Amino acid sequence: MNAAYQRAKALVAQMTLAEKCAQMRYDAPAIERLGVPAYNWWNEALHGVARSGAATVFPQAIGMAASFNAPLMKRVATAISDEARAKYNQYKTFGGTQIYQGLTFWSPNINIFRDPRWGRGHETYGEDPYLTGRMGVAFVQGLQGDDPTYRKLDATLKHFAVHSGPESLRHSFDARPNERDLRETYLWAFKYCIDRAKPAAVMGAYNRVNGEPACASQFLLQQTLYGEWGFEGYVVSDCGAINDINANHHVTNNQAESSALAVKSGCQLNCGSAYAALLAAVSAGLIDEETITKAVTKLFEARFRLGMFDDDNPYDAIEYSVVECPEHLSLSRQMAQESLVLLKNDGILPLDDRLNIAVIGPNADDGSVLLGNYNGTPSRTTTLLRGIQEAAKGRVLYAKGCHIFKDVVGDWEEHPLHEAILAAKHSDAVVLCLGLNPSMEGEEGDAYNGEMSGDKGTLALPKSQRSLFEALLSLQKPIVLVNVSGSCVDLSAFDAGCNAVVQLFYPGAEGGKALADVLFGRVSPSGRLPVTFYAGDEQLKDFSDYDMDGRTYRYLHEKPLYPFGHGLSYTSFAYENLRLEGDAVKLTLRNTGRMDASHAVLAFLRDPQEQGVNGRLAGFEKVFVPAGQEVELTIALCPEILALFARREGLQLSLEAPQP
Repeated sequence: MNAAYQRAKALVAQMTLAEKCAQMRYDAPAIERLGVPAYNWWNEALHGVARSGAATVFPQAIGMAASFNAPLMKRVATAISDEARAKYNQYKTFGGTQIYQGLTFWSPNINIFRDPRWGRGHETYGEDPYLTGRMGVAFVQGLQGDDPTYRKLDATLKHFAVHSGPESLRHSFDARPNERDLRETYLWAFKYCIDRAKPAAVMGAYNRVNGEPACASQFLLQQTLYGEWGFEGYVVSDCGAINDINANHHVTNNQAESSALAVKSGCQLNCGSAYAALLAAVSAGLIDEETITKAVTKLFEARFRLGMFDDDNPYDAIEYSVVECPEHLSLSRQMAQESLVLLKNDGILPLDDRLNIAVIGPNADDGSVLLGNYNGTPSRTTTLLRGIQEAAKGRVLYAKGCHIFKDVVGDWEEHPLHEAILAAKHSDAVVLCLGLNPSMEGEEGDAYNGEMSGDKGTLALPKSQRSLFEALLSLQKPIVLVNVSGSCVDLSAFDAGCNAVVQLFYPGAEGGKALADVLFGRVSPSGRLPVTFYAGDEQLKDFSDYDMDGRTYRYLHEKPLYPFGHGLSYTSFAYENLRLEGDAVKLTLRNTGRMDASHAVLAFLRDPQEQGVNGRLAGFEKVFVPAGQEVELTIALCPEILALFARREGLQLSLEAPQP
């Protein structure tokens, strides 16, 4: 056993049963007689230190996935962990830490974005298990650091498992995937991350899986996570999920029964209040003290690993000056540049910065679209409008154009359509900033979206935005659409009518600067879609159906508007000397255009005899190639994906996303 475990065991042995039970709550109280300070386990860092004052805000998780740049993701996570440690080092000088001030972070969200209507999909790394696993590993490694004795932070994989909406049903639904989908889609990235990054914790989901509440599932926790996978960390419940076991799933009769079932199944920490019933559960014989002791020991082992009780922790030296430092802001801008996806371009981009440009749309000057959700508070932001204004040499006209979702405005409200038409008429080109904002897609209770409780009811943009587009289209001005959203929306009409289409996932505090960098050709776009952009609602299945058939690029039957992995550049690339050597793809990547650029090469495998699967992403690497030059590239193929195929003969290798 490691030293942290031995120290935890010795400390917990001195606690009373009541003290031990209290330590299993996320807001664990102090035990003054043992020198244990109060500790709140709840903290967030989805794309920057969140809910804890000023911090560098990086692009939303879905945007970082679009970069297809795992090393860059690790650099981002390292910057986040620097800021988190710096904040903790200062917070503890007040004698204790409160919520959002500790070292245990409930990120990343590695659920599979199986349906574009799910409001929380932009918290994930997209629809592909391998992409999710690669980006998740990089993020966890960056958060937890590489010290042999101490963890820098605790990373928490969530939500385990089979969890991706509907939000309105999340406290009660029973997901029943078939065995193949369970293993190859819903559990795959969790195992991949655990095997390679050894995250400190896993968060259980709200829902049931094949009848068992996820936070009290013998199959998920005991049999799979701890048994089959050999997970050595701790499990925390989602907030209120233990109470759901009796109140909404009706598997137990009360909180004492729910708490006992969850702890015995392997959930040591409760976000919520249900574990206040653990003492009663012991008294009723529902759980024994030895099981409680083992759970609390695991929690204190984590606290010792974080160095909370020591004075020789190297991370204690991280100073507060790292918070929003120039290096981190530059890194956020780079990640935003690489997260932008160019979907269509007839040659209008990059724009000549001497043109007179009309920047129009409800997302043009909205700071909320930079931040997504589970975000920090940047001390300064650059909206899309501001970024273009600062970079342009010609005149920049601005008009909001419409309300982001209201079809009709009142008599006393602004009527912005005519202003938009005037701005467009007096410009050489229009940059039209439409899409969603975080109030239109998100978690239950966070996003207001009518009865959908954070989910989208349709992929269509609101009528107000479509009417604005139609009015501008009639002017026959060149239009560059910048769609800002955390998920797929229906861009069919815009693809047909616009000269260029840009997908800008919630891009972080530096998003406006990054957009201008790409629009004016200072940087070539290099992002690729981490999700399929469907042609419309008619391509979607029943939202509550967890069968993967017909979903995502792997199992889709119809041709989408823009496929997974799609992304254009301002230059051109040639793949030469392509060959398969062992379990790796090797090639010469040549930049045959006139602009220096980064480029992600994606390797897909397909077995023609495998029914119902279009192909699988099995490897990717991103490199920077100057114009006219070449690099030798090796892409390691994922051994777990190779193992899915019973034979190697006849496997088809593709460097483009497979189509239905």
